[in-house]
Amino acid sequence: MILTPSVTAGSGESATSLLGIDEVQKALSRSRASVYRYTNTDPRNLNPAFNPRRLNPEYRSDQKDPLLFHPNEVARFARDVLRIKEVTVEVLNSPSTATQQLLGAILGELQAIRLRLDQLDLDAETRSAA
Repeated sequence: MILTPSVTAGSGESATSLLGIDEVQKALSRSRASVYRYTNTDPRNLNPAFNPRRLNPEYRSDQKDPLLFHPNEVARFARDVLRIKEVTVEVLNSPSTATQQLLGAILGELQAIRLRLDQLDLDAETRSAA
């Protein structure tokens, strides 16, 4: 079994993305209903305590938030509970999308504006000191 979450390009920290129910279903080769049965959820408690016999989702702030799982948690569950021998987590760089390119261009322009404003501040301080 190989889990292949992508890394958000340009995030600065290269944090691994979380897996949704569909990705977990594909990775574990189990039905959607089975994944929900494995999941550590409680209708009375939004974020139940860690259960080593269950698949523990990430912290949720609202009951309507989707269930998301860290790839290492899915790998732990597959290895320890389902007894799947070969578990590998691969991190792939996601291809650059048009949105990411546009955001990069906006960031570059904002950095240039900031640099220019800093230069104007220095010029104003130099003139007032003289």
